[in-house]
Amino acid sequence: MKIITVIGARPQFIKAGVVSKQIRENSSLDEKIIHTGQHFDANMSNIFFEQLGMPRPDFQLSISGGNHGSMTGRMLIEIEEVFLKEKPDMVLVYGDTNSTLAGALAAAKLHIPVSHVEAGLRSYNMKMPEEINRILTDQISDILFCPTQVAVDNLNKEGFLNKNTEVYNVGDVMQDSALLFSEYAQQPNNNGFHEDFILATIHRAENTDDPERLADIIYALNELNRTFAQVVLPLHPRTKSTIEKLGIKLEVKIIDPVGYLEMLWLLKASKLVLTDSGGVQKEAFFFGKSCVTMRDQTEWVELIEVGANTLVGANKNDIIEVSRRNFGRKIVDNDNLYGGGRASASIVDILSKI
Repeated sequence: MKIITVIGARPQFIKAGVVSKQIRENSSLDEKIIHTGQHFDANMSNIFFEQLGMPRPDFQLSISGGNHGSMTGRMLIEIEEVFLKEKPDMVLVYGDTNSTLAGALAAAKLHIPVSHVEAGLRSYNMKMPEEINRILTDQISDILFCPTQVAVDNLNKEGFLNKNTEVYNVGDVMQDSALLFSEYAQQPNNNGFHEDFILATIHRAENTDDPERLADIIYALNELNRTFAQVVLPLHPRTKSTIEKLGIKLEVKIIDPVGYLEMLWLLKASKLVLTDSGGVQKEAFFFGKSCVTMRDQTEWVELIEVGANTLVGANKNDIIEVSRRNFGRKIVDNDNLYGGGRASASIVDILSKI
């Protein structure tokens, strides 16, 4: 079976890395990769192919920037051209980015079956472009690979039990990757890390596109760094540009965006994770770190339910208080929430039997 995988953003490189490895080991499957270019910074994209041992993309579209509709539309046009030329038997998409939706929509309109990895997640916040992308992608997919039982339950509530769509709870490929590559974790090439530090990431549009929310988040990071513990912030290019335009002063340990192996080192070495990223919430859990999430909702509700993660929105006082309270707290996965590292093997096993 000929598969075309569509990826374009940092979390997708990580997810596709372990699944592509399993595909290459299966003689009945042949994969080609489209990189849309949604993440254009070298540290946000190219380095993942080097570090994860993935084959270089067969198609590099270099589509980035612009509004969501413009970006998705340009991707749709170019992805469709590839599909028409290559005639794949299956299209594989990951997560909830514009690349995800464009790949799924181009395939569905050409009547090519779509498999969606990380299906069924819901934050129930339609102001998030990611929520729109994941809902629409699920609706037009033929196979839905869910990372948790909560995701399966979400799909059942939406009537997928009565559709022809195949739904599988395979576990989370992010955990596969974290377990596989953790022993190769590398310290970033930056001096000055304190022994006890907070790892922070900010990139979500609901924060970076709202000057008031962003200012409050940065106030909290600055205050924590000044009075409590060092805050290490790998600064996303879009976040950096927005901060500079707003003239907001950052008083934390700023480092350039890092590759996956460096991110694993930061996660393992940190005493707390402070983020608005969906993927980083889980990665913190995989390494037993308490997570404070600067969003109003999360698709990873099971982490909230087991007490591993706390939602604080953009409230600066809550960010500071909850961070102080959870600093250094160890998290134990007693319930094997994400499948224990077998998700990619399960996905490829299912695909090979189609």
